[in-house]
Amino acid sequence: MSNTEAAPEELTCRDETDGEGPHVSVLTAREVPLGGPRAMKVRRTLPQRERSLIGAWCFADHYGPEDVSMTGGMDVAPHPHTGLQTASWLFSGEIEHRDSLGSHALVRPGELNLMTGGHGICHSEVSTKDTTVLHGVQLWIALPDEHRRTARAFRHYAPPRTPLPGGAARVFLGTLAGSTSPVETFTPLLGAELTLDPHTTLTLDVDPSFEHGILLGTGAVTVAGTGLAPAELGYAGAGPARLELANPGDEPARMLVLGGTPFTEAIVMWWNFLGRSHEEIAEFRQAWEEGSEQFGRVEGYRGSPKRLPAPKLPNGRITPRRNPVPNHDTPQERHR
Repeated sequence: MSNTEAAPEELTCRDETDGEGPHVSVLTAREVPLGGPRAMKVRRTLPQRERSLIGAWCFADHYGPEDVSMTGGMDVAPHPHTGLQTASWLFSGEIEHRDSLGSHALVRPGELNLMTGGHGICHSEVSTKDTTVLHGVQLWIALPDEHRRTARAFRHYAPPRTPLPGGAARVFLGTLAGSTSPVETFTPLLGAELTLDPHTTLTLDVDPSFEHGILLGTGAVTVAGTGLAPAELGYAGAGPARLELANPGDEPARMLVLGGTPFTEAIVMWWNFLGRSHEEIAEFRQAWEEGSEQFGRVEGYRGSPKRLPAPKLPNGRITPRRNPVPNHDTPQERHR
């Protein structure tokens, strides 16, 4: 998915706690256009001033539920990525994915499409003609320095449904509730869809070395006593070994649970590129605009324009993003 903001705005954050459980910060979202000024809108919770990453999760867009049968839906022309992975997850609808690795796949509800940009890749995303209601989340994962120039890759995984007391989980990355994804990651990560029945409380055992984020898709939920509205993201820092979630509403709640060990490297994010310096970002932009083979070509995309042009660089230097440094070391080797 393309970040179409030429001059990103800052998001807002509120801090809440119930006095006993983990401290929870609530990250609110802003609307931005997807694929152009007349395209569908998405709600962005990461990155922002108060928190740039949760583990290595560095970008989160939530879109829908939206009836796209009359509006044309999602149509994002080929665009580039470097230094990151994209994780696509749908609650409803269907999206056609094409990339310069030659991958041609459908993104369906409950199935993970994980694309590794690394040194450079480009891809397109188009909702299918049979899609009526489109609802999903697009996530980016920052690659650690030793792996950020890795080769292009694409992985599809359909996680099984894991029953829970009063709900269910689909674990697409990492381990939760006794279910482990076979998909390898470059830093320790957790990614799971969780559904919670009405008026149900669930306590999850979690890795205390992980920080966690709960991104609410539909319904209502409280995280350690702190309430979230749809599209809000509740953040809990590393330390607690349990995470209490409750659905106070009369309808089922659906959310994503994201986690990982704190990512301590400073990163530079601009448009669809993730690097380590302003100069490196400028080089990526020039390579894309010149049609460099660093990103390859997407075959089969039928929309217009044939590729998204990069916006102009800002007048000032692009500054690094970094969370507060934790008090423990963060391993950066590949994990499973």
